[in-house]
Amino acid sequence: MTLASTADLVATAQDSHMPVFAFNVVTVEHAEAIAAGTAAAGMPCILQVSHNTIAFHHGPDAILAATVAVARACAIPLAVHLDHITDAALALRAAELGASSVMFDAGALPYAENVDATADVTRQAHKLGLYVEAELGYVGGKPDAPASAHAAGVRTDPAEAAAYAAATGVDALAVAVGSSHAMTHKTATLDRDLIERLRVAAAVPLVLHGSSGVPDEELRAAVGAGMTKINVGTALNIAFTGAVRETLAGTDKVDPRPYLAAGRDAIAAEVERLLRLV
Repeated sequence: MTLASTADLVATAQDSHMPVFAFNVVTVEHAEAIAAGTAAAGMPCILQVSHNTIAFHHGPDAILAATVAVARACAIPLAVHLDHITDAALALRAAELGASSVMFDAGALPYAENVDATADVTRQAHKLGLYVEAELGYVGGKPDAPASAHAAGVRTDPAEAAAYAAATGVDALAVAVGSSHAMTHKTATLDRDLIERLRVAAAVPLVLHGSSGVPDEELRAAVGAGMTKINVGTALNIAFTGAVRETLAGTDKVDPRPYLAAGRDAIAAEVERLLRLV
């Protein structure tokens, strides 16, 4: 099947007031599992490969080639996205690598430098036909972020979001509304009123990072308040690692395929559950 584009999936989700999920790929098994879960649910999604995962694989070529191949083989439309890319040159390789979109992350820079860098990448990326996401505010769980997603001053300001979106020309905006990256427990409480104000102010689709730590009912409410793209990573790793541990505990064999298959199946089940959630 021809790859879907992130732009089309996000636009469809926004028009229908439904979310589009973006699931993090770390290994080939992740990609295969996400495709399987998507096919079981009968709903499209986005496969996203982060800068950290690219570094883990010593470069983008192999993991993106595998991810794109898995996406093309799926009967359900899947898009491929580069996530949290901090290097402009890598961001601008997204189309060459088979992705239709990129999240350029200049969040560690002071605001004015963030705007300049993001605007420059966005201009060049649009010429290449890429859909561009950026982040404003501090979603917890990253080394450069405040210790807590609930600390004073870390959430995205609606007026600043409007100015940032206009100045950079980005197509979608990840905002800080109370979630954190890498959460292993579903304890996050989101600011629904802030989401509604950001939806109106930013005038571009909103993206929720750190969704693994958000309880199901909070996630539904966030979509109702205006979130469109929902990123999920850690929840898949929890499912994968738990299944691998359980399988290894019951055997002394060394063949990796049984425990990798168990991990893959666990991710597929979680993907299907989430796609049916909202």
